[in-house]
Amino acid sequence: MRKCSADVNHIRLHGAVGEAPVYSHLNHGVEFYTFPLVVRRLSGAEDQVNVVAPLELLECCGPLERESELTVLGEVRTFNNRTGVGSRLVISAFARELRQEPGEDENRLELSGTLCKTPSLRATPLGRTICDMILAVNRRYGRADYLPCIAWGSLAHRCGGMEVGDQLRLTGRLQSRTYTKVSGDRSEERVAFEVSIMSLAAEVPTEKEEHTG
Repeated sequence: MRKCSADVNHIRLHGAVGEAPVYSHLNHGVEFYTFPLVVRRLSGAEDQVNVVAPLELLECCGPLERESELTVLGEVRTFNNRTGVGSRLVISAFARELRQEPGEDENRLELSGTLCKTPSLRATPLGRTICDMILAVNRRYGRADYLPCIAWGSLAHRCGGMEVGDQLRLTGRLQSRTYTKVSGDRSEERVAFEVSIMSLAAEVPTEKEEHTG
């Protein structure tokens, strides 16, 4: 993975607050709160995105209640849940700006990064082509977020031909998916998150390519 400046990581959401913010954690003296944002797709399906925001930003935005319309600008963050409760990989929208305002539901994500796992190209039981891959997106200070991504149809075939270390830039949405986790004689409904790729830009040039020609 590249050890240079941060990759592109921008997300813009507009939807309805699912629940009032609750305390999440304390980091470097700053209190962070989390709440779900419900974003409706054109198909009518809904994505429920976890939003994390510092207390100061929430105070500037004003009280957030259930069904408040809200625009969120920020970036996607990941961390590994080691408590053993719920999904291991937790994906959230880290808020840089919050605005209570009316508008159309929106879920737009722009990313650039490096493939860190060989893409898996396969067909669904209904015959649709799908490709799964993991994109490593560098932050500014030496850390990276590892985002599961999926592509369909012709985009899936294009992604399936890529290799570990390839760098790419994409637009898409952060979507939620409900599944059932079975453990012995117990089953539990969980929610997973992934980036659904809508379009691919030209591959990001490597440092070697940038200094040739």
